[in-house]
Amino acid sequence: MTNAFNRLAPFIQEYIYHHQWTELRPVQTAACEVVFDTDAHLLIAAATAAGKTEAAFLPVLTLLHNNPASTIGALYIGPIKALINDQFARLNDLLRLADIPVYHWHGDVAQSRKNKLLQNPQGILQITPESLESLLVNKHKEILRLFGDLRFVVIDEIHAFMGSERGCQIICQLQRLANLTKTQPRRIGLSATLGDYSMAEEWLRLGTDKQVITPKVEAGKRQIKLALEHFYIANDVDESEATAYEKYIFNLSQSRKCLIFANNRTQTESIIASLRQIANQEAQPDIYHVHHGSISASLRQVAENAMREPHNPAVTAATLTLELGIDIGHLERVIQLESPLSVASFLQRLGRAGRRGEAADMRFICAEEEISPEAPLPEQIPWQLLQCIAIIQLYLEERWIEPIKPIKYPLSLLYHQTMSILVAVGEISPAALAKQVLSLPPFAAISQEDFKLLLRYLIDIGHIQHTEQNKLILGLAGERIVGKFQFYAVFADNKEYTVKQGTKEIGSIATPPVVGKQFALAGVTWEVTEVDFKKRVVIVKQVAGKATSYWRGGSGMIHTKVLQKMRLILLEDKEYSYLQKNALQRLRKVRELVKEVGLDKQYILQLEKGRCCIFPWMGTVAYRTLERLLNNFCRESLEISSIGGVNPYYLTIKLGKGKFKNLQPEIVSLCEQRIMSEDLISSAEAPEMQKYDEFIPHPLLRKAFAYDYLDMDEMRRVIGNW
Repeated sequence: MTNAFNRLAPFIQEYIYHHQWTELRPVQTAACEVVFDTDAHLLIAAATAAGKTEAAFLPVLTLLHNNPASTIGALYIGPIKALINDQFARLNDLLRLADIPVYHWHGDVAQSRKNKLLQNPQGILQITPESLESLLVNKHKEILRLFGDLRFVVIDEIHAFMGSERGCQIICQLQRLANLTKTQPRRIGLSATLGDYSMAEEWLRLGTDKQVITPKVEAGKRQIKLALEHFYIANDVDESEATAYEKYIFNLSQSRKCLIFANNRTQTESIIASLRQIANQEAQPDIYHVHHGSISASLRQVAENAMREPHNPAVTAATLTLELGIDIGHLERVIQLESPLSVASFLQRLGRAGRRGEAADMRFICAEEEISPEAPLPEQIPWQLLQCIAIIQLYLEERWIEPIKPIKYPLSLLYHQTMSILVAVGEISPAALAKQVLSLPPFAAISQEDFKLLLRYLIDIGHIQHTEQNKLILGLAGERIVGKFQFYAVFADNKEYTVKQGTKEIGSIATPPVVGKQFALAGVTWEVTEVDFKKRVVIVKQVAGKATSYWRGGSGMIHTKVLQKMRLILLEDKEYSYLQKNALQRLRKVRELVKEVGLDKQYILQLEKGRCCIFPWMGTVAYRTLERLLNNFCRESLEISSIGGVNPYYLTIKLGKGKFKNLQPEIVSLCEQRIMSEDLISSAEAPEMQKYDEFIPHPLLRKAFAYDYLDMDEMRRVIGNW
């Protein structure tokens, strides 16, 4: 054992011997050296299953054991409850022989457990950002007693927080804690999917004067098995007959421990219902589960337990709820339906398999509806297949992962933190409130004038009230917002209907179907027997057959580099070893089509009936910028009557007669002019993108949208290569 091992607390050494570890992993040794020998923050960037959690906690627990804190000594912030539950079990196991208590705190934890911590704040607290916000608001006067001697903050899966309002919320919370306790605990960030370490280091140290150390740990050579197949889905499918696509997935997952990732909830429900139906027809056992945000906590737990059960096959279809680092035991295979949205997501999902020294086995399956040769050109391109290949190749060839752009104007969070501080302190002068809010690192770009504008607006709409003593207090309209538990979250809450079979909760759906209607949830078909609109409850009974269910959902952000790689894949002749027979044929076919129509040489193609199609090969944000440029500056000159398309793949435009030849020169010319992102937003607009944007003055919303949701520079760079 290494010198690092000898410095660990005796109970940890005992734990390591008991679990028959032969040595500490490189990342654990490196983390011990940073924590023991420096006062710096620590970024642990290592592959899934490299031992990151232990790397953080072995030295932290040793220091807390050697010199116990007088309050909560370490705070662990996790993105989802399931991950916190998982880490809580792991830490409890590690701390069985130690006198360091560990508590977990979120909406599903019993109040009696929370009260134990409140009565005697010690040890480690594992919490979500939302529950931490609740503590800052409701236990404001007790923060010093709870956190006065806080030494460490561990933030898990930091890539899931960076570049989001939720990540900005965490930085605000840590600064507010520091302001109240006058302590600056060391921060430890954990992630398996970071491309640019410097951006993560910058995020982790925000608001502090400590440096961040990221140990460079050599990753062991990892064996990867990849396969990508493609299917056409017939339009007139017989629901009782399994398609070739469904049978293929059934065979890939049969009698295995297998995780199926889909990009939306509807897809998870559909595939599990199909697999269950095939298994039933073939007299195979029902080993199928669904895991997503609209499934009840108890059924999600059933799925997680089934996946952990050794030697028994289990198949679970999930969205990103199982993408994060929950331990679900030994997975034999990961299946991805359609393309992942990003290289980071691909890596995270790949990391779920091959955890016991075996090759990570990941199968991609892309499907598209059968298309007639007469279909419009953009619909004849297998976008998901191309995106899938591009994402795989960007990682295999370059080890590239998307950089995460920080938010400059997190206005929804600005409202949220303003109201949170106000409700915590009760009343405060405008100057003191401005000082507290604007000192929070995520609001560095918010000027005093911007904040005054917000405060005046909130007074006008009754969210804040001005007293005769020149103090600010909550207004009646504000009380209605902050009085709900949903206030603590900065992401929008879906007001879904709870689905129950008797007293058992199944999950939730967005829109209640009428009585007698059938829908799918948890991979099972239900029939509605009753709807209680007041309580937002749907009572159901289980029935045979297949049905569908639909949720609203965004498509995510795709980076320009992915689109550029997709174009390159179309234009080159390279054939990739992981492509299966159908996928290879489909790629060859679309490459022929591209040459035939001239898309290898042009970015804009003329279609029939005065329509044309732009293939911009730029990411989601640049595409949105181009769409607005055309809308604002070209409608009259080119006599545009309609603009449509699928972001970020293509734009279809209907032009005036004879205007096609002017389109590309016009776009290039506009890019050479000094047009700013602000010029693409009309004074009548106020784009609401985040949860509390409806309470933000319109001029501020326009400024934020221009900077954080548009990118003229990126668009110009791509068009410069046309």
